[in-house]
Parts: sequence; C-alpha cells; structure tokens
Amino acid sequence: MLRNLLALRQIGQRTISTTSRMHFKNRVAEKQKLFQEDDGIPVYLKGGIVDVILYRATMILTVGGKAFGMFEGTAYAIYQLAVASFPKKQD
Repeated sequence: MLRNLLALRQIGQRTISTTSRMHFKNRVAEKQKLFQEDDGIPVYLKGGIVDVILYRATMILTVGGKAFGMFEGTAYAIYQLAVASFPKKQD
C-alpha cells in the first residue's frame, strides 16, 4: 500500500516537473503601444472584437436589468396602491 502511494507521488512529480514548457513571445511592449495610442478609441474597446462583444453584452444586461427592475418595481407599487385604495369590507 505504501509502495503504491510512493509510486503515485513520483508519477505526479514527474508529470509536473517534466512537462514541456511553451515558449511565448513577450508581447507586453506591443500591447502597451496599442493601448497607449491616442486614436480616440476607448481603452476598453482596443482589445478587438472580443472586447466590443463583451462591452456591448455588459451594457445590454446592465441597462436591460435596470429597465426591468424599474418596470417591476413600478408595477408592484401600482398594484399595492390599487390594493390599498380598495379596502376590504368589514363584516
């Protein structure tokens, strides 16, 4: 049992320590140049189409949620006013 646990530990260490490392090109300077460029585009949209889609989805959900919340709250308030304006008859 202990031998199996030790073997399992060695396998785990081997797979972690011997994995091939991916070599990525350092693109920080390129990204800094892109995002610091003064071209009139907001920085939150300079990342490309993915940033545009995320921004628009966020705005739609935020504004839509607020509009729905306002409608729901208004409808509930009107309902409560209607209920209060017609009191139940006392027996």
